[in-house]
Amino acid sequence: MAHIRSRKHNKPIQLLALLAASVPAAGMAQTTTTLPTVTVKEAAEVPYKADKSANDKIVAPLVDTPKTIQIIKKEVLEEQGAVTLMEALRNTPGITMQMGENGNTSAGDTFQLRGSSLQQSTFVDGIRDLGAVTRDTFNLEQIEIIKGAAGAETGRGAATGQLNLVTKQAHLGDESSVSGTLGTGSRKRATIDLNKQLSDTSALRVNGLVQDSGVDGRDHVENTGQGLALSYATGLNSPTRLYLYSQHIRQKNVPDGGIPSIGFEGFYNANATIRAGAKVDRENYYGSVNDREKINADMFTAKIEHDLGQGTTVRNITRVGKNSMDRVLTGINAINGTTAPALIGDPSTWTISRSRQRVDQDNTIIANQTSMNTEFAAGGMQHSFAAGVELMRESQTSRAFSTTGLTTPAANLYNPNPLDAMPMPYATGAEDHGSTSTLGLYAFDNAKINDQWSINGGLRLDRYKTRTREFTAGGVFNDLKDSDTLASWSIGGVYKPAANGSVYASYATSQTPPGSNNFVLEAAANNQNNAALDPQETSTVEVGTKWELLNKRLNVAAAVFRSVNDKQTSIDPVTNTSQQFGKTQVQGIELSAVGQITNFWQISAALAKTSTKQIDQFSGAGGATITDGVRWSPDLTLTLWTSYQLDKLTLGFGTRYVSEQKRVVNGANPAASNVPNIPSYWVADAMVGYQFSDKVSVRLNVYNLFDKEYLSVLNNGGSRLALGAPRSAAVTANFKF
Repeated sequence: MAHIRSRKHNKPIQLLALLAASVPAAGMAQTTTTLPTVTVKEAAEVPYKADKSANDKIVAPLVDTPKTIQIIKKEVLEEQGAVTLMEALRNTPGITMQMGENGNTSAGDTFQLRGSSLQQSTFVDGIRDLGAVTRDTFNLEQIEIIKGAAGAETGRGAATGQLNLVTKQAHLGDESSVSGTLGTGSRKRATIDLNKQLSDTSALRVNGLVQDSGVDGRDHVENTGQGLALSYATGLNSPTRLYLYSQHIRQKNVPDGGIPSIGFEGFYNANATIRAGAKVDRENYYGSVNDREKINADMFTAKIEHDLGQGTTVRNITRVGKNSMDRVLTGINAINGTTAPALIGDPSTWTISRSRQRVDQDNTIIANQTSMNTEFAAGGMQHSFAAGVELMRESQTSRAFSTTGLTTPAANLYNPNPLDAMPMPYATGAEDHGSTSTLGLYAFDNAKINDQWSINGGLRLDRYKTRTREFTAGGVFNDLKDSDTLASWSIGGVYKPAANGSVYASYATSQTPPGSNNFVLEAAANNQNNAALDPQETSTVEVGTKWELLNKRLNVAAAVFRSVNDKQTSIDPVTNTSQQFGKTQVQGIELSAVGQITNFWQISAALAKTSTKQIDQFSGAGGATITDGVRWSPDLTLTLWTSYQLDKLTLGFGTRYVSEQKRVVNGANPAASNVPNIPSYWVADAMVGYQFSDKVSVRLNVYNLFDKEYLSVLNNGGSRLALGAPRSAAVTANFKF
């Protein structure tokens, strides 16, 4: 058994103490300041636009928060007909989608922001969300994206940002609706949202989903599922409020292993005849009718909050969640024919090898957060302060399968047969058990010096313990452990040249320890998850400005940033040993505009221009291979969605652009490396909606309006890809009652 001792480093404990000390002790005399009388008028809610985050740790309004935060509200999702998280995130620039490697297709939501994965930096109502789930939007109020190192908000990870999914909660007043969608690709979907006021202080809300859909442009692939979300609230409009809510997802899908990349731009094969081969039919399915993906996800949450008065609220949140995935997938590998010259001239006889894989995995989480938000005057400044403690245990169990001794037949390259008899991977008896236990302490303060100047800062300390146990079929196991204390912090200064605008500069950090993503520690010296390694350290510097224009109906923002992720494993060319001096650097500019241009014209637009590179990344014997680029990191991404209301008619249009995404970044010759990159592409969508009455409306969405064929995702080897959906359409009817 290997045991890795705890490493201790100097941490900025003084900052946490300073933040905590700024809260006046109970019973101590405080200076009373008489403020002028202010008349407050409730502003009408502006579609698309949010003024404040639902995250209690973001203690200032968005316009005065010194970091890039984008909020995608439910109105945008509804107009676009975006039903998955992956579809919703097309509204933010800089995020790209991923595929698996070595014949695997990644399960669930797989995306990357500014050169780093976001899968394990996804949160639901402020608590980390786990597991390979394709997340649906049926129970979402809004999606919040914090960009840049976000360790102060989240703890471990979040090197370049985090996602927070805000769920729908019960509220006072009766408000209910149902919707049904029919579309191309055999798309069928129905949702229900019922909110019922039970008393003067309590309410119940039920959100439901049923879906049975194919996929446009793909044969045999299916997405079938049901969702149920329950929310009960009592004590509403009173000092003490209790929320009990849960979410339950069941998915039975036919997964998609993609299509071969033969015939696409840049495709390479050692045999010239195959290299000149034609593209396969985009609808070809190379899997088996017995492929499956079964996902069960359950989450239970209890939240109680109490107002102490004078702007102080305390709350406690407890969550228990579990999700399981059982997945059998047929992957495609190499094109055959290079060893059979007699067949090379006849493409109808070419075949492609296949592999059969199975994933059986359980994820569980138990979390408890106790926090406080308060406002007070101290030190000549007005403070908005938040502090809390978080206890959490996350675990993952993965069971191993094999097809050793079984024959997986190849598929005809241009005419695959999904009815081919395929072997079922069998359990080997080996299992991996990984877990991380965390005790986190955090504090945030927005200190307003005067009407023009404020300081915004936060600090989080995490004591974590990660353990990986690998059981073999014979019962022998490896036991790896890691523990440490992490400190992540942020600080920013804000200047307001006018009441409706701000100029800011900020600095933020984050730390990602070994095994952070899947609790799997490794013993190999050059593996980033080696338990003996120090955590990776990320820092982000950002300078920007935010403005509320057009009578505060439109938010516009601009920011220049640089993030550096340090302490990545690299090979020292002199000693030929693995060291932690590799870096990834991302820098660029991001622009956005969200809200209303007129009372009838809404817009959500954003652009990110970035430069991403790796520094001192050596691999191979003596550091012979140099990697200077970052895969799947486009230089330019742009997204736009706008709608205009003409009496009962609403017209919408959207477009997104993604520049070239490199796959070959290690100095290899791109001309001899399968498909070397994902070419740039534009895609446009459109929407027409009609409001028959206050209760009834209908909407037509047309996706990929100009039927553009574009490569959406590519595997790491460049031999397998997925195309973006062809022109498709869906009609949705909405009924309120």
